Amino acid sequence: MTITTPKGFRASGVAAGLKTGGGPDVALVVNDGPDATVAGVFTANRVKAAPVMWSQQVLKGGVVRAVVLNSGGANACTGTQGFRDTHATAEHTAAVLRGGPKPLLVGAGDIAVCSTGLIGELLPMDKLLPGVTAAVRSLNADGGTAAAQAIMTTDTVAKNAVVRGDGWSVGGMAKGAGMLAPALATMLVVLTTDAVAGSETLDTALREATRLTFDRIDADGCMSTNDTVLLLASGASDVQPSQEELTAAVTAVCEDLARQLIDDAEGATKHIAIEVQGAASEADAVEVGRTVARNNLVKTALFGNDPNWGRILAAVGTTAAAFAPDRIDVAVNGVWVCRGGAAADDRSKVDLTGRDVTLTVHLHEGEMSATIRTTDLSHAYVHENSAYSS
Repeated sequence: MTITTPKGFRASGVAAGLKTGGGPDVALVVNDGPDATVAGVFTANRVKAAPVMWSQQVLKGGVVRAVVLNSGGANACTGTQGFRDTHATAEHTAAVLRGGPKPLLVGAGDIAVCSTGLIGELLPMDKLLPGVTAAVRSLNADGGTAAAQAIMTTDTVAKNAVVRGDGWSVGGMAKGAGMLAPALATMLVVLTTDAVAGSETLDTALREATRLTFDRIDADGCMSTNDTVLLLASGASDVQPSQEELTAAVTAVCEDLARQLIDDAEGATKHIAIEVQGAASEADAVEVGRTVARNNLVKTALFGNDPNWGRILAAVGTTAAAFAPDRIDVAVNGVWVCRGGAAADDRSKVDLTGRDVTLTVHLHEGEMSATIRTTDLSHAYVHENSAYSS
């Protein structure tokens, strides 16, 4: 149940020596077609890694036959040499695929590139390029698991998801455990489908899915330089779903992956869903949820199993959303500890001993709602992000 579950895709993951620990660090996903349509979304950070800039150019052509990904180095903030290295990676990947055991007529402009790891250092090309060669030789229809493992950095588990349609399917893999914030993904994600779909149809599905999933996870408010989400269609099922069917399936896969990302966030002891209800607009609901998600006082209170609704209310008060302070209700794990902006049910009734926490904020201003997913702020998060570079 991986990115190679949809027909028409092969994948692999190998160890090239980019990671000091010696684990797998080069992944390859190949679309054997017959179609090679693509859509993608990328980081909104103005400081973009070389692979992001390269892949943005590639997607303008509307065709991607392969995605090569590496962990062990972000190739971000590496100047012109970093971009040359990305170009060289795409050129090498295309050349090896043309001469591989199942030759593909591809050029560098058909290859998207993704990297993840430490910012500010050039990639060791003497290791990366032989790793790409090995990845091509290892390509197979069951290689999705190996590919997902090869893109892990501080992730503790590989992340895969699949949703099946009527004769077609969507698969996906993701990496991400730190720097999880919206705009858009703060992760590397490759999605595949064997549906027949043009680039515009894929783009519509991907942007709607991203808006409702990856854009609504926010572990630490930190936006990466390398965020990339790609959706590739092979058309191998010979089934053309409707726009609504495709969007629903892509959204379901992205929602599954987004939950896995939050569950595996660095140092997290709580998976927190912030449900904002009764908002005047969806934008208001998202703003309120995101503000609460990024509030360190709320996050540390939940780490300490403290249902401190006053901190939640104070966070809501910093937003521009429409609300009246004396009408807001707040529940923690179903216990309405605040009604009308004041104390309500006894907070001692709240059970925060489990991993899953739900905060409900009702603004009583309209009918719109949104859910933002975040984590607590723990000793382990501080340690993990101070004890070493990642």
